[in-house]
Amino acid sequence: MTSRFLTAFAGLGLLSACALPPEGVTPVDLAAFDEAVASIGCDLVDEGDYLPVELQTGLTRQQVLETAQFRLASEQAVSLSNGGIRLITGACAPE
Repeated sequence: MTSRFLTAFAGLGLLSACALPPEGVTPVDLAAFDEAVASIGCDLVDEGDYLPVELQTGLTRQQVLETAQFRLASEQAVSLSNGGIRLITGACAPE
């Protein structure tokens, strides 16, 4: 019994470690986010970056922030020293 419990518990740990997209953000929204961030140079740092991404995607500021966190958690973006993120997939993939 104990080994079954440990196996089930370990499986739950793996599931909780997976990054999930923000609630209410669809795969189409994720693609639009990636395109919008790529259109501003792949970095999302300040108001000058967030506003065009919001306008291009139709996402709220909170959704943009949560999507950026999701991209970080899923290793599709990296943190920048200035507090922003850099998308590293698709058109923003390093050469």
